[in-house]
Amino acid sequence: MRNKKAFLALLFFATALSFGQERTSEIGFISDNDLYTSSKNDMYYTNGLELFYRFLSKNSNEKINKKITEFRIGQYLYNPRYINKDAVSINNRPFAGYLFAEAGRGFFYQNESVLKTDFQLGYLGPNSYGEEVQKGFHNLIGYKKVYGWENQIHNAFAVQGHVLFSKKIFPKKHHDFVDVHFQSEGNIGTIFTGVSTGFLTRIGFKKLLSVYDSNLHDASVSAAPQFNVREFYFYAAPSLNYQLYDATIQGSLFSNTSPITYHLKPFRFNLEAGFKYRHNNLNLSYTFIYRGKEQKNDAMTGYFYGSIRASYLLK
Repeated sequence: MRNKKAFLALLFFATALSFGQERTSEIGFISDNDLYTSSKNDMYYTNGLELFYRFLSKNSNEKINKKITEFRIGQYLYNPRYINKDAVSINNRPFAGYLFAEAGRGFFYQNESVLKTDFQLGYLGPNSYGEEVQKGFHNLIGYKKVYGWENQIHNAFAVQGHVLFSKKIFPKKHHDFVDVHFQSEGNIGTIFTGVSTGFLTRIGFKKLLSVYDSNLHDASVSAAPQFNVREFYFYAAPSLNYQLYDATIQGSLFSNTSPITYHLKPFRFNLEAGFKYRHNNLNLSYTFIYRGKEQKNDAMTGYFYGSIRASYLLK
């Protein structure tokens, strides 16, 4: 009997060590590509890659559940609809590459509101190595050759700020499997300037975690021990976007030397919808993203792409 109790105590202790550890940092990547939605849908925002690292910061504010600091590097690539040799002179969107480094801070409140801010430095244009990356990747996987990068947006130095605010609607009424949030975000800088506002809803296949512990806005890290955490839900976030400036379409704020540029269509409808999953240290997600028509060009339409995210929580 004593041996049985000792065995059970040892088993419980081992389980606590395995599943009840603090997870105070996280490392991962985000991969965007229109091929994640369709092999025939290769246009406009054609590829994005981000690597990130985030960790818990000190917090003495009782209204804030946790503060999270994040660093990331990334590259975005933009193409016209057709990239074959015969279409070099038909560009219905400029070629552009954007390379950046980012530092940010997230504030996750006890009432499940979220405030996130970040700052970026980088380059738009040839200094982003967009042409080299795309041509090298297409050559590596045996995909079609790309023509037209000689018409890309010229170099522009990037200084960007971004802020996102999300507020849970009816926070005092708790629902285990459904919630709704109002959220707005804004960009200001030498590459992107604009604002978006809309709603987000989560529909859980398992009981929803509080926003300050959920991977919804990247708040999985925690100083408190967590035991066998599971999270799986569908989410949808429609929004209205107002674009004031986009250098990947209009060229640099400080020069008009780029060979091909277009005027922006200021208002557009955007939509994100997908699935997010967590099991203990592992976070996974897939998102379908639709962007409304973004420039005044009859040959251009709205477009969509897929985004895959994976990350791992560290002690």
